[in-house]
Amino acid sequence: MAAGYLEILRARHAARLLTGTLVGRLPNATAAIAIVLFVRAQGGTYSLAGALAAVYGVANAVGQPVLGRLVDLHGQPRVQLPSAVLSALAMAVFAFTGTDPLPLAYVAVAAAGLFTPPLEGGLRALWPSVLRREDQVHTAYAMDAVAQEVMFTVGPLLVTLCASLWSAQAALVVLNVIGVLGALSVVVSPPSRAWRSGPREAHWLGALRSPGLLVLLGAFLFVGIALGSITVASVPYADEHGGDAVYGWLLAGIGLGALVGGTVYGARQWAGEPARRLRVLVGLLAVCYLPLTLMPGAVAMTLLMVLAGVFLAPVIACAFVLVDRHAPAGTVTEAFSWIVTTFTVGASVGTGLAGPVVEGGGALWGFAVPGVAGGVSLLVLLVTGGVLTAPVGGAVVASSSENDPNRAAEPRFSSGDRA
Repeated sequence: MAAGYLEILRARHAARLLTGTLVGRLPNATAAIAIVLFVRAQGGTYSLAGALAAVYGVANAVGQPVLGRLVDLHGQPRVQLPSAVLSALAMAVFAFTGTDPLPLAYVAVAAAGLFTPPLEGGLRALWPSVLRREDQVHTAYAMDAVAQEVMFTVGPLLVTLCASLWSAQAALVVLNVIGVLGALSVVVSPPSRAWRSGPREAHWLGALRSPGLLVLLGAFLFVGIALGSITVASVPYADEHGGDAVYGWLLAGIGLGALVGGTVYGARQWAGEPARRLRVLVGLLAVCYLPLTLMPGAVAMTLLMVLAGVFLAPVIACAFVLVDRHAPAGTVTEAFSWIVTTFTVGASVGTGLAGPVVEGGGALWGFAVPGVAGGVSLLVLLVTGGVLTAPVGGAVVASSSENDPNRAAEPRFSSGDRA
C-alpha cells in the first residue's frame, strides 16, 4: 500500500508542494477555533465569536473561486503570495485591535477570509505537471484528501497548544505567519513558477459554464450538509454520554475513518468510469450515515463515526478526477476552488439546519439529517444521468488513463496544464 504513496513523494518537488500547501492552509484550517478562543479571551460572548467566525467562513467561500480565477489568468506566484500576505495582515489587525471597535473586527476577519489563497486548488492544478502518469495523479488526489483530514485534525490541536503556552492572540499571529511561509515555499518552487493555465475562452461564468462541474457542485453541497449536521447532532449526544471528551472522540472518529478510507482507496488503481464509481461511493457514504441513528454507547458510537467517515476521502478523491476532466480549458484552479467553496457552504447550511432539528427532535433526528443529505447527494448524481460520463469537448485520449474492462480508453485530464 505504501509503495504508491512513496512513489508520489519521491517525484521531484512533490513532497515540497504537498507540505508547503498543507502548512500554507494552516490558518484557514484553524481560523474558526482561533477566532473563538481569541474572542473569549477578550471577554466576548460565544454569539460574537460565532458571528465573527461565520463572517470569516462566508468571506472565504466567496474569495476562493475569485482568487482561483485570478490564478488561472495571471499564474500562481502573482496571486497566491500577495493574497496570503494580505490575509495574514488582516488577521494581525484583528489580533492587535481585538473586538473594539467591533466594525473593524468584522472588516478584518472578512478581509482575512476573502484573501485566503486558493492553495488547495492550486496544488491540484500542479499535480499533472509534477507527476507524469495519470494513475499517479489519481493517487496524489487521494493522498491530498487524506492530508486534509490530518491537517483539520492536527490544526486545532496546534491552536489550543499555542494558546495555552502563550496566548490566543499569539496563536492568531503565529499560525498566520507560518501560513505565509508555507505559501512562499509553494510559489517559489519551479513547478509553481512555470505553471500556466491552458488557453481559455473569455466567459463571465468561467468554470461554472461546465454542466459536469455544476452536477459535482450540487452533489457536494449535500455532502457538506451531512458533515455540518453531524457536528451539531453530536453535541446533545455527547452531553448525555460523557460530555466534551466524548464529543472530541466522535469528531476524531470521522477524521480517522476518512484517513483510513482515503489511504486504502489511493493505494490501488481503479478500473472503469470514475463517474459511475462516484455514484457508488456516495451511495456507500449515505448508507454508512444511517447507523448513527442507533445512538449506542459512547465506544460503539465512536466506531460508527469511524464507519461514517470511511468513504468521505474516496468520494473527494474521485470527485477531483472528474473536476479536472470537466473544468473548461484554462479554469482548472477556479474549478477546484468552487468545490472547496461549495463544501464550505454546505457544511454551514448543515450546521444551521441541524440546530432547529435537534431542538425539536433531539439527537436522533439530528443524526437522521446526514443520512437524508447523503441520499439527496446520490439522487443528484443519478438524476443527472450521463452528464458526468458525457465526452468532454477537446479532451485527448490517453492510453494510460483509467480503462474499463473492455480496455476502452477514457479522456485524459482536460486541463492541459503542463510545466
